[in-house]
Amino acid sequence: MKEKKYLIIIPARNEEGRIEKVIREIKRVLPEADILVINDASTDRTEQVSLKEGAKVINLPFNLGYGVALQTGYKYAVRYGYSGVVQLDGDGQHDPSFIPDFLRILERGEADLVIGSRFLTRRNFKGSFLRRIGIIFFAKLTSIIIGQKITDPISGYQAMNRKVVEFCTGDFYPFDYPDADILILLHRAGFKIKETPVVMRERLGGVSLHSGLKPLYYIFKMLLSIFVTVLRKNPNLYKKGE
Repeated sequence: MKEKKYLIIIPARNEEGRIEKVIREIKRVLPEADILVINDASTDRTEQVSLKEGAKVINLPFNLGYGVALQTGYKYAVRYGYSGVVQLDGDGQHDPSFIPDFLRILERGEADLVIGSRFLTRRNFKGSFLRRIGIIFFAKLTSIIIGQKITDPISGYQAMNRKVVEFCTGDFYPFDYPDADILILLHRAGFKIKETPVVMRERLGGVSLHSGLKPLYYIFKMLLSIFVTVLRKNPNLYKKGE
């Protein structure tokens, strides 16, 4: 039986000062892991630092956004036959020591998609008022729509099996913020979703996707995307090989 192998995907833009530490921490947890950095048109040395640390790098020609960066990694994983992926950010917020917990859940068949939730631990989440309100609102909305409690729908710390990876290579995948909307779509397609506790650290630097007034734009775009997602035809029709 072929041994299962997972690809670690790190979407990154201008993370020169942080990605070295992230890659090194992943290698301490999973020494044999294949690590792929999706360099979203960084203007610093993100590519050079990643290569120096032994990661593979795909350079996007210009800033295409978080969703495109992730989907690029998914397509790479499908093309090269990986059993699934683990994705985490390049800014140091996601502690790689939790990766084995994700993989155990996948291997046991308890879920097709595993989400790392900062709200299943006793540590208080620190963030702007708008961001906290947005997370609470979309957690409640997602939970109601899918009939399952979701506490952290915006978490970018996730792991998924090959079925989900293939599903997410479709044209419907959100190009900017794949959060609550893609969770709803995956649930409608029949995939099992499970959260697992993680600790998210303070950013080591750089600019957050949710800084300034961006949370207001995020809320508007996500509501629109969820509305469209709910109105889509049966997502099972999107499944590969069916």
